[in-house]
Amino acid sequence: MNRRDRIAAALNGGLRPSALDVTDESHLHAGHAGARPGGETHYRIHVISEAFSGKSRVERHRMINALLASEFESGLHALAIHAKAEGE
Repeated sequence: MNRRDRIAAALNGGLRPSALDVTDESHLHAGHAGARPGGETHYRIHVISEAFSGKSRVERHRMINALLASEFESGLHALAIHAKAEGE
């Protein structure tokens, strides 16, 4: 399973989102800090989940970062997060 699939699985399991898009943008960061020849270092996610209702942007990001802690430990360098609650 590649990193994109592992990220999606972790977010699906932890947030039960109604919408989720995980995009590998590593190729856009070649030569930058944290980039590696094999890629899988920079991602953008768009996620909509009821789990975010009543949560601030910082709380939402912390929830996502906690779910992806093992990915950060194993080489995920950057994550652009777009997290919304239902109806936002």
